[in-house]
Amino acid sequence: MRRGAARRGFAALAVAAALLATRAGAESDEQGDLERLRLAIEASRERVALYEREERGLLDALDALEQSAELLQQEVARARRRAATARAALARADADAKAIAARLAKLEVAMGARARALYEAGELGAIPLIFSAGDLRDFLGRVQTLRLLLAHDNELLARHRRTSASLLETRAAAARAADESRAAAALLLERSKQLEEERERKRALVLDRKNSRTRERAALGELETAGRALEEAVAALPAHPLAAFAPSGGSFASLRGRLPSPVDAPVARGFGRVVDSETLTATFRKGLEYAAPSGAPVRAVAPGRVRYAGRFRGYGKTVILDHGDGYFTVSAHLADTRVAVGDLVGGGDEIGEVGDTGSLEGPLLYFELRRGGDALDPRDWLAAGGAAGRR
Repeated sequence: MRRGAARRGFAALAVAAALLATRAGAESDEQGDLERLRLAIEASRERVALYEREERGLLDALDALEQSAELLQQEVARARRRAATARAALARADADAKAIAARLAKLEVAMGARARALYEAGELGAIPLIFSAGDLRDFLGRVQTLRLLLAHDNELLARHRRTSASLLETRAAAARAADESRAAAALLLERSKQLEEERERKRALVLDRKNSRTRERAALGELETAGRALEEAVAALPAHPLAAFAPSGGSFASLRGRLPSPVDAPVARGFGRVVDSETLTATFRKGLEYAAPSGAPVRAVAPGRVRYAGRFRGYGKTVILDHGDGYFTVSAHLADTRVAVGDLVGGGDEIGEVGDTGSLEGPLLYFELRRGGDALDPRDWLAAGGAAGRR
């Protein structure tokens, strides 16, 4: 009986300890995260304000907004996990409290029965019963029975005290769990609201650029600069032989016209010269834009090694794959990446998912194929299905 009561007490303490440990760990982890979040939000506000004053620096403002939004998204996920943990702890504490209360009620019934028995025995209690024994053996037997009854009554009282204390502690743990659950839910609401505000700032930034010819022209200039930076970055990567990645796969050049599409979506904008209808500014698009929904998986079109996986100004989250013999593919505007620099991937392996990071047009996949510093038209390399939508 004592071991059972002790286990119940330990269970209540364990719930409380788990809540305290969760809170302490979360508070420790959050200090650095919240400081990074505060600085990121301040940076995004400053970048947007600078862009609005000077009508330049759109890509920097966009990048700052996306980084603060990404940190907020992580905070939302963390708050959601904490809320779920707090709800689970509250449910466990409530269930333990109900079970202990039920056991306490049974104890009180048993104690009530013993109290009635003692009352009915009268003031002298068991004394007449003892001294009415017929002989010594009967007398000693009655004394032993009385001792057992007294020990039983003492145990009932001790169990009642232990169970009452356990119930109080469990109810206190339930109250703390309820407080934690409410706090976690409030934090989740706050972070979700901040995230939506940051996303709305990005939408407003893009809309503002579309409604201003001056800012549109400045944005086109910034995109051209970013394109040259990407071109230089790819050209600077060392060329490796294909055998380093796919010893039996043949040369990348032999796959011309047979590459699969990097995403299951139609091509919205093709490779080549583009003239903006509003500003009449001519630019050259060095890749394809796929009208893919956010979250759609992006795959490697051929075996290769990851040479770059991270943010690239003007392109958001980007993955550059080295396919050997100087051939590279670039997948940009990803919501997230599934690979790290140095990873070997096979043709068809998922390397990320479609997003709108760095994009001024919403969710899409930007895909380039290069040999060194030269951009190649991917439609000449993709199989018929992957090259659809020539525009």
